[in-house]
Amino acid sequence: MPPGYDFGDELESQTDTYLDHLNECVGLLPELLEQYENDEDYAETVDRIGELESEGDRMIRSITSSITNADPEDMGLLNSRINQNQSELIEFYKEVDSLANVTELIADELSMMQPPTDTDCYSGLREMAEHVADMTETLEDVVERFVHGLGTTSGSDTLYDEIEAIRDMESRCDGIKNDVIETAFRDEETAKALMYRELAIRFDDLANTMEDVTDRIIVIASDEPSLVTEIDPAEE
Repeated sequence: MPPGYDFGDELESQTDTYLDHLNECVGLLPELLEQYENDEDYAETVDRIGELESEGDRMIRSITSSITNADPEDMGLLNSRINQNQSELIEFYKEVDSLANVTELIADELSMMQPPTDTDCYSGLREMAEHVADMTETLEDVVERFVHGLGTTSGSDTLYDEIEAIRDMESRCDGIKNDVIETAFRDEETAKALMYRELAIRFDDLANTMEDVTDRIIVIASDEPSLVTEIDPAEE
C-alpha cells in the first residue's frame, strides 16, 4: 500500500462517489414522469438513468472487490470493524446497488407501456416517485455516516431518526401503491390496470429495498456501540 493510505478513507470516498450517482439516478424519476406526462422528449432522461446504472455497477464491483481482496494487514488496525464485517458489507453494497437496477426497470417499462397520464393512478405514481427520491437523499446520508462510523475508532453517531424517517416514507409508499392498484382495477380496463399495477409495484420495490438497506445497517451496527441505530422503547 502507498504511504499514508487508509483503507477506511478510500472506502468512504468510493462510497460517497457511488451514492452521488445513485441519488442522481433515482432522483431523475420525478423528472421522467413529469416529462412523459407533458409529452416532452424524455429519451435523454431514460438514457441517463441507464448510464448511471451501468456506471454504478462498475463502482460497486470495484468497492466489493476491494473489500474481498483486502486482508487485515491491508486494512490496518483502525479498520478492524470493516474487516470483521467483510461478508455482510459485500451483501450490503449489492443491495444498495439493486436500487439503481429497479430505477432503470421503471424507466424502461414506462417507455414501453406508455400508460395514460390523465388518471388518479398516474398521479399516484408521480407521488411515489417524489417519495422515493426523498428517501434516496435520506438514505445517502445514512449510508455515508454508517460507512464513516465503521472506518473510525473514535466518536459516535446516531442514525435512529433518519432510519425511522425512511421507514415512515416506506409506509406511505406502500399505502399509495395499494391505492393505485385498487383504483386501477376499479376504474380502468384490465390492460391499463395491469400497467399501473406493475409500475406501482416497481416503485414500492424501491421503497422496500431502501428499508431493507437500513435493516442491514442495524444488523451490522448491532455490535458497534458507537453506531446507534435503535433506541430502547423505554427511552422514547
